[in-house]
Amino acid sequence: MWLRPLARHLLEMGLAMVAGMLLLGPARASLGAAFDLAPATPGLGALLMATDMSIGMAVWMGYRGHSRVATGEMVLAMYAPVLLLLVPYRAGLLDADALLAGAHLLIAPAMVAAVLRRRAEYARHPTARPAPRHPLARVLAQRWPAGLALLMTADNWTSPVPLAAHTLLVLPVGYLVIGTVRRQWGVPGNLRLQLGGLAGWSGLALLAVLLGGSAGQWLVAVGWLGHAGWDLLHHRTRRVVPRGYAEWCAVIDAVLGITIMLALVTG
Repeated sequence: MWLRPLARHLLEMGLAMVAGMLLLGPARASLGAAFDLAPATPGLGALLMATDMSIGMAVWMGYRGHSRVATGEMVLAMYAPVLLLLVPYRAGLLDADALLAGAHLLIAPAMVAAVLRRRAEYARHPTARPAPRHPLARVLAQRWPAGLALLMTADNWTSPVPLAAHTLLVLPVGYLVIGTVRRQWGVPGNLRLQLGGLAGWSGLALLAVLLGGSAGQWLVAVGWLGHAGWDLLHHRTRRVVPRGYAEWCAVIDAVLGITIMLALVTG
């Protein structure tokens, strides 16, 4: 079925775009602060955002072995919505928030259009190039879910904050949703295990609410950190969720659990 590789490609491109923004955006901001440069205007900021996404996406498409023409069309899909909305923005019909929000909304259908234009190429989904010989490059290529998770949680180390107890419910619900989509409940024990996880983290969230204060927040931290172990178990056994998701989730959960504890210790 050609829809599955197309959907997989779009998901990979979305993750690569997020990685580009998370990596290049802060780096550019740090350079601007170091050289005392004026902040970018909203219009320029939108174009820089498209550039960050395009770089991350182009790097991944190159690794996947897609053609230069296909990569160029996907880069155009990043810039076209921004350039389109800059016209009403400069005319005063859109404010800065509407410009950025509209660009994000239009980029998705632009990507879909680019994929459908060359669906024959995306449907066969070119295999990745041979693994890099350099050990560091090989690790980065193989452990990209962990790298993406570290990028997404970089701000938590500099500005750690406690999370509300109800955030613990996101952890088991995510597995139930993915397991349902992937039709994993026909495997004996899978559904029972996930329902047990839902009961466990729901009970922990309820106890954190009842205790309140710092004691409740410590329970929330333990809940997030404990779910990292849950992720590693699923990564090892290859159950319910893709291994890449389990790896990504394990890093996210561990960082959030540790940084919540840091926030509580530092006051």
